[in-house]
Amino acid sequence: MNHIIIIGSGLGGLTCGYILAKNGFRVTVLEKNSQLGGCLQTFVRRGVKFETGMHYIGSVEEGQLLHYFFNYLSLLPNVKLYSLNKQAYDTISIGSERFFYANGTENFTEQLSQYFPNERKNLQKYWQTIHEVTKSSPLHSLRTTDEPIILNPNHVKQSYDAFLESITQNELLRLVLAGNLPLYAGERGKTPMYISAFINDFYNRSAYRIVGGSETVALSLINSIRAMGGEVIPSAEVVKINCNDKQAVSVSLRNGEQLHADYFISNTHPARMVEMLETDLIRKSYRDRIASLNNTISNFTVYIHFKKDSMPYLNSNFYHYNTPDDVWRGKDYSRENYPNSFLYMHLCTTAGQQFANTAVLISYMDFNDVSKWVGTKVGRRGEEYVNFKKEKAEKLLALLEKQLPGTLQNIEHYYTSTPLTYLDYTGTERGSMYGVLRDCNESIHALVSQRTRIPNLFQTGQNVNSHGILGVIIGAILTSGELIGVNTIVEQIKAI
Repeated sequence: MNHIIIIGSGLGGLTCGYILAKNGFRVTVLEKNSQLGGCLQTFVRRGVKFETGMHYIGSVEEGQLLHYFFNYLSLLPNVKLYSLNKQAYDTISIGSERFFYANGTENFTEQLSQYFPNERKNLQKYWQTIHEVTKSSPLHSLRTTDEPIILNPNHVKQSYDAFLESITQNELLRLVLAGNLPLYAGERGKTPMYISAFINDFYNRSAYRIVGGSETVALSLINSIRAMGGEVIPSAEVVKINCNDKQAVSVSLRNGEQLHADYFISNTHPARMVEMLETDLIRKSYRDRIASLNNTISNFTVYIHFKKDSMPYLNSNFYHYNTPDDVWRGKDYSRENYPNSFLYMHLCTTAGQQFANTAVLISYMDFNDVSKWVGTKVGRRGEEYVNFKKEKAEKLLALLEKQLPGTLQNIEHYYTSTPLTYLDYTGTERGSMYGVLRDCNESIHALVSQRTRIPNLFQTGQNVNSHGILGVIIGAILTSGELIGVNTIVEQIKAI
């Protein structure tokens, strides 16, 4: 039985672990932190649970793509879901105006046509093009093929904002259609059209919150891997991937232990993987390219605990932009005008709840804002850092209160995280939200393949293929497919 070691217990690593264990591999997943799950993990303060990364998912109704994946990964019995408002799964607040995304392309078109009555045909063209993009990818259509990802070069090289300009001349409508930018940290002139196409198609089909938090996904995968004879080990930090003159042979742990295997998968940021490799099998040109990759911006998050039965549950995600003329400027803030935008979501504790128990309030934050504290440890960063977080939180909460009056009076406690928190707990470069920045101007340079120059070392996670639950699962299929064949996995998914 071939043995595979997977470095990192995020969604990509656990999905690879499940697929490979299901196909006869002996799997060992190693996690540096005491808590498993990567961005799927939750945390508890004063007995209250908070979500950290996977806040809502899409395309999970029967017959939709994520439903197929969840069924294949044995997640359906263990992961409880609750639908967002089908007429307004996303609320886009631009200045003083609000617009609603409705599930289904016809409903979406009808909803926005009420605000933009002359744009119906353009909205139909918008969705027609998005469907062309998603259908071009065999894995999004569960088709067997020798080319798992086939994308029209125009969709790779065209930026999303340029695509919107080709759809409509109505500037406000273009801003509304870009209103969920925080889902991919979109950048004007850079974010490829296909990234937003996949994401918008994914959520438009259906949008759900995970009842009790996304850790239920991680726990289900972990239990399944263990039930199939695999290991998932916390507090096992890999510090080095050891190679001979041909391939990887073992990993060294922080505690001095050395573990051997036949194959290895890194579910870490490519920069972290390169740091663990001291071998001539990885060329200097590759190291230099990884070091030069741009990464998406990070974020500042306020985790809110409400007073009992005080805050009515908001069954929609609320995106607000303080710059009514340009939603793309959310990242362009100064200390004085912070923040320019935010994303606000209530978390789902029980299906059908009337009142919210917790919420997350997220705004962009540049890593440079906290770089002076690099090297310090969680809980020991000093008074200046504490004051910095307090200042940012109060400004963010004040903007939330202005948009949704009455919120502050219902808050019992709140907690915060910064890009340093993301760096510490996920290892992503500069605490980036979504890892490597996909740039339509440098599509080849920004490409992170599941393959490496080391024949038995592979990569998975949000930097391979794409981020988010759908992008990461598809990336894990591509990575696992290097060992058992992508078409084999697709046939297994379809057969269940």
